[in-house]
Amino acid sequence: MSAPHATLLADASSSAFQNASANRPAPAARSACFHCGQPVPAGQVLAEEMDGQRRVFCCGGCQTLARTLHSSGFAHLYGDEARFARPIDDAARRESEPVWAAYDTPELRSQFVRLLDGGRAEITLAPENIRCAACAWLIEQHLGRLPGVESTIANVATRRVVVRWRDAEQTVSALLAALADIGYVAWPFEVSRSDQADRRARRSLLMRMAVAMLGMMQVMMYAWPIYTHEATIDPGMLQLMRWASLALTLPVVFYSASPIFSGAWRSLRQRHMGMDVPVAIGVAAGFVASTVATVRGAGEVYFDSVTMFVAFLLAARYLELRVRQASRSGAEMLARQLPATCERLSVEGSAPERVPVARLQCGDRIRVRAGEIIPADGTIVSGASELDESMLTGESRPVHRSVGDIALAGCYNTASPLEIAVARVGAGTRLAEIVAVLDRALAEKPHLAALADRVAAWFVATLLALAAMTGVVWALWIDPSRALLVTVAVLVVSCPCALSLATPAALAAAGAALSRRGLLLTRSHALETLARVTDVVLDKTGTLTEGCFALTGQQTLGPMPAAQCLTLAAAMEAGSEHPIGRALVSAAGSAGADIGGVSMATVRNVPGQGVEAEIHGKRFRLGRAAFVAGIRSANGEEQIKEADTASGPGATQVWLGGEAGMLAVFALSDKARESTPQLLEALSRYGARCHLVSGDSVETVQWWASRFGMAHAVGAVSPEGKREYVAKLQREGAVVLAVGDGINDAPVLAQAQVSIAIGSGAPLAQAGADAVLTHGNVAEIAQALALARQTRRVVRQNLGWAFFYNVVAIPLAATGVVTAWMAGIGMSVSSLLVVANAWRLLRAGRNGV
Repeated sequence: MSAPHATLLADASSSAFQNASANRPAPAARSACFHCGQPVPAGQVLAEEMDGQRRVFCCGGCQTLARTLHSSGFAHLYGDEARFARPIDDAARRESEPVWAAYDTPELRSQFVRLLDGGRAEITLAPENIRCAACAWLIEQHLGRLPGVESTIANVATRRVVVRWRDAEQTVSALLAALADIGYVAWPFEVSRSDQADRRARRSLLMRMAVAMLGMMQVMMYAWPIYTHEATIDPGMLQLMRWASLALTLPVVFYSASPIFSGAWRSLRQRHMGMDVPVAIGVAAGFVASTVATVRGAGEVYFDSVTMFVAFLLAARYLELRVRQASRSGAEMLARQLPATCERLSVEGSAPERVPVARLQCGDRIRVRAGEIIPADGTIVSGASELDESMLTGESRPVHRSVGDIALAGCYNTASPLEIAVARVGAGTRLAEIVAVLDRALAEKPHLAALADRVAAWFVATLLALAAMTGVVWALWIDPSRALLVTVAVLVVSCPCALSLATPAALAAAGAALSRRGLLLTRSHALETLARVTDVVLDKTGTLTEGCFALTGQQTLGPMPAAQCLTLAAAMEAGSEHPIGRALVSAAGSAGADIGGVSMATVRNVPGQGVEAEIHGKRFRLGRAAFVAGIRSANGEEQIKEADTASGPGATQVWLGGEAGMLAVFALSDKARESTPQLLEALSRYGARCHLVSGDSVETVQWWASRFGMAHAVGAVSPEGKREYVAKLQREGAVVLAVGDGINDAPVLAQAQVSIAIGSGAPLAQAGADAVLTHGNVAEIAQALALARQTRRVVRQNLGWAFFYNVVAIPLAATGVVTAWMAGIGMSVSSLLVVANAWRLLRAGRNGV
């Protein structure tokens, strides 16, 4: 549902609606309108007797609506607990009219309005505060009176309103304005193609299942007396009951079971033994034999078995369909929540305009208010706010974003207005890249699923041969009258539905669970390979660490206090885009320093050396030791040596000094991700060996390895050296998971059996890894290993159950112990158990493993 489409309208009217609901007087009060609760204008007398009481109104419209509602039996809705929302006020209307007008543009009309024959149009609207049948009736009556409107259907359950009108006589904005006039905030609702297909599939399967269930119950009503009192029933009545059972079975076979027959025919045309083939043969054989017996008036009929089998089979398939649809990625859901319009800021002096998102171009500036969703990727140029990126990155808490930070399409602005310079739109956004990656993954068939399909194909061929042998044995040597029934039971009971569902159901559920946690599988084999991982090769910068500088130490060398030194250094770097400068400014901001209070006369940047500034007539330098010492410090070298001995491995030193000497030295280094200890601890618990392989100096890598408690670490390794390191592990029998940033680690990611790229830096569409982590919580990598192993256990459980069921059930059916209707129940229950077992992985993904 595209709720952000009407954010401005909702914001404008919500307060008015809440005030009207909270402060409305009792029905008998004369100072407020009985219908909408607005004050009655002084001197105006519009009153009418209703329910034995005198009611006053603010206008003739409210009076007419109230009179109509009372005459239609909705008078109870005027109690103290329930009232209608009043129309939005003039200020809110002026603010909302540009939003409504945007839906009349060609871009949005093509997206939301469905053109019909005869110059007619249709649209689905989503009113925000529709609550009951009276609301639906009021909307239908009000919109139905508009010029050109042919029909209006309001559904309370779905909170949707479908309006059909003559296109030349009405506009979308007029419909939205008309709803606002009676207090219903609404916006156009777009049902995506996948949603439409899902809905059609569910409705079709549900209708077929309902027909089969009804047919099964009715046929059993006729079959039960035959089973229990056949000898006492008049032959004529018995034959009539058989004809009635045939009539009731016809819609079950030709309507409910039609997908089974079409699937079987498709499999046979492709020379592939699918699981529909034995089912179709069993249903057809049972129905034809029963029909022949009914026409002849002699022989056994199996209408009850046929209808029961079809009903239970469709019930299992309906549950499977719901699981498959529930396993869809959250990224597709998010893509449908992008706003249809946005507020574009024009050139200076021009008023902002509300335009369709489809018109945005790179370089445009847009304003995103609190409560709206960002429509395109860009850079924040004004304002600061908290962005909810949970649907995009998996990060559950809103993150702070300010000037210079990246804002991604699909993120929800929770706090304050932002102005954003658009950088990427449409298919170029990070969200579109995520959807493309998922589409690529879904297009490939996992090895386990393909193997299961091949096994099922051989199983079906074996089953058909076994069923034929069973029929021949019963017809020639045991009991010819039961040969057909036993053969049908063998075909039904051994249907490989559970076998074919065992693997894909588990893989789909696990993939959906991982995507909700921000880990997107881009290769079909990733999940099954993750379950076998023995060694994990990790990069340092950008993987175990943030990949950005942070102030990790400060040493004062002169009379100036440490806080003042930090403030001065940050002021000299204010506005700098260099990572060191940003780290100093961030550290000063965290310490509460006021860098804006430092007045500098001149600032000179010396490339590769540092910054020189003049403050109150004195010169200061910030940068390399030699550059700062060159400001004519007498004891500069001694102080440099002293600070060097205090520096830790991997730290970058930034010096601050003046004409009187050195003032301070700052140590900046990369900082570890907060989730790195959790990742390493979990991997160790799961028995995976961790290796730190980095291109940094040997001393730096060893220092970080000691800090992380990693026993295997090598430094100063080239990209080719990283690949050889992984190849050596593989030659020793290891299954390697490589984790890196996806760019400079491309060789090692390609060499490993499975790889994960941290997707915060590289475009996801270019990531060559088997999976992409869309956020910085690397602990999810360990969760992925755990979920992959659980998925492997679930697949084995499902396959074990499917084979055990068939090993037990087929002999029972072949010996006549299990009848056809029992076989239908057994096959359906088997499939239900497999799907329900796979469904547990969805819950594991939500709650952690």
